[in-house]
Amino acid sequence: MTANKILQKLCVSMLFCVLPALVQAADWQVSDLMRLLAQTKSGHATFVEKKYIGIVDKPVESSGDLFFTTPDKLEKRTLKPHAESMILDGKRLIIDRAGKKRLNLDLGDYPEAAAFVDSIRGTLAGDFTALDKIYTLTLHGTATQWQLILQPRYSRMSDIIRRIAIQGSKGDISRIDFDMADGDRSEMSVTKVAVQQ
Repeated sequence: MTANKILQKLCVSMLFCVLPALVQAADWQVSDLMRLLAQTKSGHATFVEKKYIGIVDKPVESSGDLFFTTPDKLEKRTLKPHAESMILDGKRLIIDRAGKKRLNLDLGDYPEAAAFVDSIRGTLAGDFTALDKIYTLTLHGTATQWQLILQPRYSRMSDIIRRIAIQGSKGDISRIDFDMADGDRSEMSVTKVAVQQ
């Protein structure tokens, strides 16, 4: 057998090894991801967030717990470095900080903030329709390792946030990155907490 024939057979063998992964990637669509995410009706995760702010030399790190219940309740409990609680329930945002007055906001009065919040809630709920109204969605990867990019459709939002990148595997989110228009950014690692029976 000539070297050319061996090389051809090797290439064909490699193609058959890689082809199933390529087909799976080509078949993996935003609708598939949304369907997987929508199956989770509630969840609890821990988070570690690093905020890179232009006026600060080192990232500002915080950590705590996230809770989600469909269709529209999301709670972020920061434990370190300072206790803080943010609860989103429908269009209501409640912020509690140690030693400070409670903030109780109607997100209807803050449409840009509502759109920002809905990016997370919409993704957790697998709500393509809600996300597609505000963002252009681009999905990369496969079901076992994906990245969903959300880019604002409207200048009111893109003046605040350049993009949101959400990573995960199957129906679980593992990372959320926010790239702000002013150059600041936030990276949040998310670890799902197993449900206790």
